Amino acid sequence: MLSHVVGPTDMPLLEYAIGEALDRAADIWPDKTALVDRGQNIRLTWRELRDRTEHFAAGLNAIGLQRGDRIGIWSLNRFEWTICQIAAAKAGLVLVTINPAYRIAELRFALQDSGCAALLIAPSFKSSDYVAMVQTVVPEMAAATPGNICSDDLPLLKSVIQMGESPAAGAYAFADIEAMGVHRGTAEIRALGPELDPTDAVNIQFTSGTTGAPKGVILSHRNLLNNGYFVGRGITLSPDDRICIPVPLYHCFGLSMGNLACLTHGAAMIYPGEGFDPLTTLATIAEEKCTALYGVPTMFIAQLDHPRFADFDLSSLRTGIMAGSPCPIEVMRNVSSRMHMPEVTICYGMTETSPVSFQSWTTDPLERRVSTVGRIHPHVEVKIVDPDGATVPTGVAGELCTKGYSVMMGYWGRDEQTAAVKDADGWMHSGDLAKIDEEGFCNIVGRLKDMVIRGGENLYPREIEEYLHTHPAIRDVQIFGVPDTRYGEELCAWVIVQDGATLEEDGLRAFCTGQIAHQKIPRYVRFVDSFPLTVTGKVQKFVMRAAMEEELSLVSPATA
Repeated sequence: MLSHVVGPTDMPLLEYAIGEALDRAADIWPDKTALVDRGQNIRLTWRELRDRTEHFAAGLNAIGLQRGDRIGIWSLNRFEWTICQIAAAKAGLVLVTINPAYRIAELRFALQDSGCAALLIAPSFKSSDYVAMVQTVVPEMAAATPGNICSDDLPLLKSVIQMGESPAAGAYAFADIEAMGVHRGTAEIRALGPELDPTDAVNIQFTSGTTGAPKGVILSHRNLLNNGYFVGRGITLSPDDRICIPVPLYHCFGLSMGNLACLTHGAAMIYPGEGFDPLTTLATIAEEKCTALYGVPTMFIAQLDHPRFADFDLSSLRTGIMAGSPCPIEVMRNVSSRMHMPEVTICYGMTETSPVSFQSWTTDPLERRVSTVGRIHPHVEVKIVDPDGATVPTGVAGELCTKGYSVMMGYWGRDEQTAAVKDADGWMHSGDLAKIDEEGFCNIVGRLKDMVIRGGENLYPREIEEYLHTHPAIRDVQIFGVPDTRYGEELCAWVIVQDGATLEEDGLRAFCTGQIAHQKIPRYVRFVDSFPLTVTGKVQKFVMRAAMEEELSLVSPATA
């Protein structure tokens, strides 16, 4: 039996655009809560969200944005983010979602690469002064009138829109755009709706940069709306559900699996605050009676380990999603029991597939939900291939490839790089190592680039991480390879110890001896307080590897 699975097709794809999805939600659930922004004390019903979105879309038209133009958004989680997301879709624009952790050089790259005509920004968040950084990238803004920026570096950028009050010189206020839309009226926006094709590009997301330079992933209405819809079905969402969304909206986890899952099922979007804070998230769940919670493993760990965890009543929870990076089995079990989430599911995917390809279902046995990433999503096809491209038998590891409605349109302006990962038959090559069993459950073994080859033997970091997570003193652990002149590569472990616990290198190795093969026992061990992460919580192993190479003066065998 070969590792080739095809998702069910009994439920048809949604063949309409994102703006129409909001119109339908407002017609079906007009007075139900659509969005709660706790940080800004904003609550909107579906009717109110539609009205504000239409006015903002009309306002974007009023400042000269036309169908196909790109509008960047640089902000963490605020209600304006979601209004802009759907308004841009209604206006036929392409939303360029910019990583809130970016700094000046990265912002300049994103704006230049995508050719943004407008940029919506938050005022500031902690150490990120978005206004000051934009002023550095676009110094011409200070002397310009709003909508008339003439930048030497960014010739297409004409407008900057600022959330909050008192916009900087040369920028519109968010409220100004809404007011323009009210004055202009929404007739043009409503007339445009039927003309928009679900296959039109609606979003450019830059890959998170765990390896190499970011690339702009082009996604359509059809890509994102359907993926959000089927993710919502996977956790049996209904209009009575309220999803706590502390994951960033700039990423698929927030904008598709979060916002668009709610949009297509009538569930409420609940934002605890702009950025993730474990205490704020716990308080939000309790006070808003959330029924679902999203997060990457590091977020769940931070909540479970918070000293005030027991102070909050989380009994309203039933489900949620843990995704974004490999989910340790012990963490998953704790989330299911201690956080009252017996129906929590795992999702697997990548930005280039909108993102989800596999999801465990709420009815799957707990053991399957804690040990796999579930089964194939509807209308999606996956195969596991060897280095020659041949599909491998079930139970054999190989590269995971995805085909179907969810596969990206391509990388913005990078046809050659698109062709390198999306072949002529439409298969998206993920770079992930996976196995599929005879029941169709998928297990992610690791990244092709993360796989460690020690003395000619393939070692999979995730397998070792899962074992070390069973040690009671270990809060989190990451395994990666470092150069070795004798074996080619050796294993290194970075370990975060539980508060109040103690652990030494010898103790860790003793825990492994006799339990896992000797070649899987890390040669190097470092105890750390944190891991280098992307803003979405993905561990950057290449940063850790570089740090160890410098600390230990390691060189690869090829250069030794």
